[in-house]
Amino acid sequence: MTIAPLPLDHVVILVADLEQAITDYSALGFTVQRGGTHADGFTHNALVGFADGSYLELIAFLGTRPQHRWWRWAARGHTGFIDYALLPPTVGEVVMRARAAGVDYQGPIDGGRTRLDGEVLRWQIGMPPTPELPFLCGDVTPRPLRVREGDVRLHANGVRGIASITVLVDDLAAAVQRHRALLGGEPLLPATLVAGAGLAQAVFRLGPSLLALVAPGPDASHPQAAAWTAKLSSQGGGVIGLTLHGPATAALPRVQTHGAAMDIQGPALSTS
Repeated sequence: MTIAPLPLDHVVILVADLEQAITDYSALGFTVQRGGTHADGFTHNALVGFADGSYLELIAFLGTRPQHRWWRWAARGHTGFIDYALLPPTVGEVVMRARAAGVDYQGPIDGGRTRLDGEVLRWQIGMPPTPELPFLCGDVTPRPLRVREGDVRLHANGVRGIASITVLVDDLAAAVQRHRALLGGEPLLPATLVAGAGLAQAVFRLGPSLLALVAPGPDASHPQAAAWTAKLSSQGGGVIGLTLHGPATAALPRVQTHGAAMDIQGPALSTS
């Protein structure tokens, strides 16, 4: 059976003040689209869409929302990465496949948002059982209504898309097995130690992007391994970095990205 690929849909970045985030990301050379308010009324957002079809979602809460699944991040004052999503052919199909392989995704769950122009968007969500796994976001209304096409995907800084996403996990072997079940294939790079970095990693392909799963290495005395272990203890697993395709290599200031660690990698980077 041929399994449809699951490309990266978007990466979620929590900000405290959406207007300030729009100003800051625009100053970094990104074209920022105002999104709207989500169907539950708890959050509103803005988008940075890329030529490869992926996008960054800048999201902020509208008041205190303890019932929301991302509120735990806001409650402790966190800004930066909080989640990421893959784009399935249909949410129900991928949820059933994952469950059959022993990974208990939940869904489809209805979601939506009303754009500022009044257009109502509808989608379905598949929710993962562990925090390092992505959620699924499948469109019911046409995807270009949610992820706009055209000049909004062009950026003054030349960024064209997301080259790679790095996700911190506590147990690399278990995470690799869960991602095999979700993605329906073997990693591009099996689990291996990264020399001098205090971590081990495995790499999967997500359409034109790469997914690097990283975990603290076996040497607990390594300073970086200790730092990763401390981060897992305090925050749990999840997205810790992005590399963006662009014309020249640069690190983006984390003050302006609202805590999200992002680098622009020049043309030397290849996902082939």
